[in-house]
Amino acid sequence: MTITGIISAIIIGAIIGALGRLILPGKQNIPIWLTVVIGIIAAFIGSGIARAIGVSATSGIDWIELILQVVVAAVGVFLIASLYGRRSFR
Repeated sequence: MTITGIISAIIIGAIIGALGRLILPGKQNIPIWLTVVIGIIAAFIGSGIARAIGVSATSGIDWIELILQVVVAAVGVFLIASLYGRRSFR
């Protein structure tokens, strides 16, 4: 992967992670870097799901793939925020 690809993955991951975080109600107590990581992972998983169901290659913007990525990011943010909030420092 080139440096351009890595930077693109970080930017797209941040956007997808932020969108996933925005659609969840309430406050999520996780750091922004974790949101970006969740977004990057969600982008890969959402693309894989889109490829598996045959909607990844369309003309123009792949709206279904984008929606899948954001939904996966929202689920990821929800799960990580619930686990992250339960940890104790005793």
